[in-house]
Amino acid sequence: MAALDLHLMASVFGILGTIVAFLVYLAPLPTFYRIFKTKSTQGFQAIPYSVALFSAMLTLYYGFLKTNGLFLIAINSIGCFIETVYLVMYMIYAPPKARIFTAKLLVLFNVLTYGLILLGTSQIPNVLLRLKVVGWINVVFNVSVFAAPLSIMRLVIKTKSVEYMSFPLSFCLTLCAVMWC
Repeated sequence: MAALDLHLMASVFGILGTIVAFLVYLAPLPTFYRIFKTKSTQGFQAIPYSVALFSAMLTLYYGFLKTNGLFLIAINSIGCFIETVYLVMYMIYAPPKARIFTAKLLVLFNVLTYGLILLGTSQIPNVLLRLKVVGWINVVFNVSVFAAPLSIMRLVIKTKSVEYMSFPLSFCLTLCAVMWC
């Protein structure tokens, strides 16, 4: 009976976590609507979206390795798509310097680092050990997703304005962190 309750709780929190993660992916919509409307990135940075894409890719990989990883695969497939759309829109409207910086960031995270992680962990013959290693890598980078919106703090302090700090994103990330604890 206790095992059934534990399984039920895990399923309920898996569903709730998936819903909240979806809200996290949708949280930047007002920002990107504003970027689209003004045809300018207006000082917004792509770091949170680059890191979120990388995190979604890593968690997707973890979901493929894990037995019963369907929730992880579903939400992170959606997340990869949404973050890619955000980044493409950012690249279209960003000034040249920001575009180059974002491209370098994407190559560093989403090509080189992700490729090295895939290559390195694929060499681990024990599947359970591989899952554990990828899980720990995921933990480290998921923490960076929660910290990435803070990259704008320097501008907030300098201008004494929270205009470029997305409240919906910060709120949804906090809610997501609480949900997965």
